[in-house]
Amino acid sequence: MAPVPTRLFAGVPVPDTPLISAALALSRRHLNNIAYNHSIRAWLFGFIIASKIPSLEDRDLEVHAVAAILHDLGWAEKESGEIVTQEKRFEMDGANGAREFLKGEASDWDKHRVQLVWDAIALHTVTSIAWHKEPEVVATSYGINADFAGPDRAVGGHLSWDEWNVVVKEVPRLGLTQGVRDICCRLCREKPDTTYGNFAGQYGERYVEGYTLRGKRSIDFIEAVDLG
Repeated sequence: MAPVPTRLFAGVPVPDTPLISAALALSRRHLNNIAYNHSIRAWLFGFIIASKIPSLEDRDLEVHAVAAILHDLGWAEKESGEIVTQEKRFEMDGANGAREFLKGEASDWDKHRVQLVWDAIALHTVTSIAWHKEPEVVATSYGINADFAGPDRAVGGHLSWDEWNVVVKEVPRLGLTQGVRDICCRLCREKPDTTYGNFAGQYGERYVEGYTLRGKRSIDFIEAVDLG
């Protein structure tokens, strides 16, 4: 794989290409400050962690960067025909939005690279699957997980508090915990049918009046249909 230009961002060496700059602009345009900063930290933490894991060193750096930066496009605040739909869960909206972005901005990419970005975004909330896929998908998920878990619970202990503090100083958290709660509750109110199969539904059941997972879980469907 040909080398790509790099730069230091919050002390982390990251690739620096026109495509990544375009991905940053797209994320900035559609996400609020909390979600945007989370996406950037997930990118940086993923690069820190992956640099310490030999099996991830040969991943496609541009694929990893684009997937991390765009992984929460489905959290766009206002319904948009460009990205956010009424009928798809936010991971699908994000993955499809990234794929459309790549069709326009990365015409030289083959289908495999585009699919890796799609998979990394579509599966980023399902670590039990994502962590067993290609290096780009794994590294993207590791970085996202680290932003929620913190250094003490980051995969393999591969994120130090010193590294964490440098990144967070450059890209503040801005109240991520409450921000994610607000976003997930909004999804539960605005398009509840898309939240029954992901973690957003857990926020709905706890915080959104009238919302319930009862009758919407897989076990409810299987046992209701019981054909013997």
